Amino acid sequence: MLRVSRLTDYATVVMTCIAAHPDDVLSTAQIADETRLELPTVSKLLKSLGHAGLVESFRGVNGGYRLARPAQAITLAEIVEAMEGPIGMTECGVSEGQCEREAQCGVRGSWQRINSVLDRALRAVSLADMLRPPPRRTDVAIDISTLKAGTLKGRTTA
Repeated sequence: MLRVSRLTDYATVVMTCIAAHPDDVLSTAQIADETRLELPTVSKLLKSLGHAGLVESFRGVNGGYRLARPAQAITLAEIVEAMEGPIGMTECGVSEGQCEREAQCGVRGSWQRINSVLDRALRAVSLADMLRPPPRRTDVAIDISTLKAGTLKGRTTA
């Protein structure tokens, strides 16, 4: 299964929490309470997000965190990169010279195209988009009379 790490998922939750309060500086405790995440986890996430320049911190009695830029100017790709590093399905898709088989690899170009599609998809989604309710799911109707006899989803049946 392809998935982002739990911490990356939680970082997105933390960022959407902060984005939902654009005019406020939120304390780590407020963010932990609202997201129902453990305080040490939220602190760790905020440190990484701060190093990436996605949140800014304020010290003092009324200190806390807010977004470094408007939510529409922060992409999901930036959050993933802050937590995971460069986006790529394979090492060779991120940088050259990481695999001893690179010179004779027949699938490297395909993986690079897939990496590019994934990167563009994550960059197309802003933090503001993440705050919107998901679109209503609609079931797709399939006209079974158009399916070839003996096939199901591209597989031949016996």
